[in-house]
Amino acid sequence: MNFSKASFSPLKSFILLAFSLVLFACGNSSLGKEGSTPPSHELWNQLVHKHVKSNGMVDYKGFINDKSQLETYLDLLSNNAPDRKNWSKNEQLAYWINAYNAFTVKLIVDHYPVESIRDLGPKLKVPLINDVWHYKFFQIGGVETSLDEIEHGILRKEFNEPRIHFAINCASISCPPLQPFAFTPDQLESQLESVSVKFINDPLRNKIQKDKAEISSIFSWFSGDFTKDGSIIDFLNRYSKTQISKNAKVSYLDYNWSLNE
Repeated sequence: MNFSKASFSPLKSFILLAFSLVLFACGNSSLGKEGSTPPSHELWNQLVHKHVKSNGMVDYKGFINDKSQLETYLDLLSNNAPDRKNWSKNEQLAYWINAYNAFTVKLIVDHYPVESIRDLGPKLKVPLINDVWHYKFFQIGGVETSLDEIEHGILRKEFNEPRIHFAINCASISCPPLQPFAFTPDQLESQLESVSVKFINDPLRNKIQKDKAEISSIFSWFSGDFTKDGSIIDFLNRYSKTQISKNAKVSYLDYNWSLNE
């Protein structure tokens, strides 16, 4: 996989990603708060509806203008960490997906302008491997945490839900687009199905033919998430409008880490 910055060789990038995933290989995250109530995601819904364009690009300057509303929503998340025992699965999933997306927007807004989210790791002097996703810049239930813990320590580790990869956005061109709506518990199933269909059939991110599939590097990086019940082709065929042959050649597209604006 190639990244937008030449300084990241494919081998180095793979090593950094692998190291990142190992950090949360043991145990579940402790983030949460007993007795909390699921917060409303309506404010986030209003913000993304206003500042996410029809092509999936994000108006970060617009978010900067509405930063007080963004901070209000983030405070709501921080002060209402999930009750891991009593919230439903959908309440928790919707919370963590929206939290990942909203705090990613905050990260960009706080350091705007920036060409790529990856540029922020060295700039912020993140410990270990200068990986911005390990940067602890917000709190959940009074505990300092990072985007990496939400994605790998919670969403991937605890929910066995591969479709989250099409719902969370890493502020980059090749990522699944930030959606112009908030994920909500009552609509979560249909929302996850919708973003899966859209991403897999998006010709900018996946080029699918019957006998050949050039697909997002996401399917390579997290292959284990997509192949628990079959092959990667089996998973793609659940959502692809073009059905892929079992013996089709599968390759992975270069990943563009340029900012999604």
